[in-house]
Amino acid sequence: MTTVRERLNAAAAKRVLISDGAFGTQIQNRKLVEEDYAGDLGLKADQKGNNDILALTRPDVIADITRAYFEAGSDIIATNTFSANVISQADYAAEALVRDINVESAKIARELADIFEAEDAKAGIDRPRFVAGAIGPTNKTLSLSPDVEDPGFREIDFDYLTEVYHEQAAALVEGGADFILIETIFDTLNAKAGVMAVKQLERELGRDVPIMLSMTLTDLSGRNLSGHTVEAFWYAVRHANPITIGLNCSFGAEQLRPHIQLLSKIADTLLLAYPNAGLPNELGEYDEAPATTAALVREWAENGQVNILGGCCGSSPDHIAAIAKAVEGLSPRQVPSRDTAMQLAGLEPFTIAA
Repeated sequence: MTTVRERLNAAAAKRVLISDGAFGTQIQNRKLVEEDYAGDLGLKADQKGNNDILALTRPDVIADITRAYFEAGSDIIATNTFSANVISQADYAAEALVRDINVESAKIARELADIFEAEDAKAGIDRPRFVAGAIGPTNKTLSLSPDVEDPGFREIDFDYLTEVYHEQAAALVEGGADFILIETIFDTLNAKAGVMAVKQLERELGRDVPIMLSMTLTDLSGRNLSGHTVEAFWYAVRHANPITIGLNCSFGAEQLRPHIQLLSKIADTLLLAYPNAGLPNELGEYDEAPATTAALVREWAENGQVNILGGCCGSSPDHIAAIAKAVEGLSPRQVPSRDTAMQLAGLEPFTIAA
């Protein structure tokens, strides 16, 4: 039987695949009120802004957005679960609902993915659809102290964050996610806790749970908040055998170009890139038109640097449709063979001569 890892690799060998765009801005566009978020759950805290809980209180909204991205051309949909963990949900007094949120969000995505795949199959088209269980970085960091007067202080430790991620990953897989997407990685140690959680889950399930990793850059020099360069980050996580590695969010496609170019040369796995729709304006809104975003990421595809493209903050189904059209017919990136030299990373990469 073909595994989901093999199915994705086979699909990505044929063409540049398309992932989805932002959920947050699409939810904001619907002008929901607190009652939409809170539903009849009876939670003590105000729920407005808790986008993840809509899987329980307004699943129709999440389904509509998911459907719109599939209709725009997405092959891969991420679940609307960026903050569906006990750390982030504590802000809404919704910690007890973490499992339910993740299971239901994954079910919504899975059902629609299966519908679109089946419709294509009826038309004689072999086009699989995939669900990535999205896990965000939380609002805590393992590498840095939140107290400038106590550099050694940490609000949480590695083992606890691993438990947090394990709960979320297990629920996402239970709901039907194909992969676990650890995204917007600003702290490499947080990502390692996520990797550990998924590896524990694999042992419990007795099967492969493919990991997708996506780093976010916090300055134009090409580092994340914990200080890793793109190359150093790859060396720090490649042992996890991720099915994709990539960059998301950050500064928009134009500023990400050199970092995508570098990662494309060194990563021996599929490369996923989903930048913001440019930079936000003074009101925090994204003005970059779909055609502009599509033209910028098309250059990456033309240069053979990407396998999967999508959008992050500010992107919409229109952006995804434009990207899908722009890269149609272009050849996907050829995954390089693994470099067998010992490659290590502090904040900078280091290669020991073979």
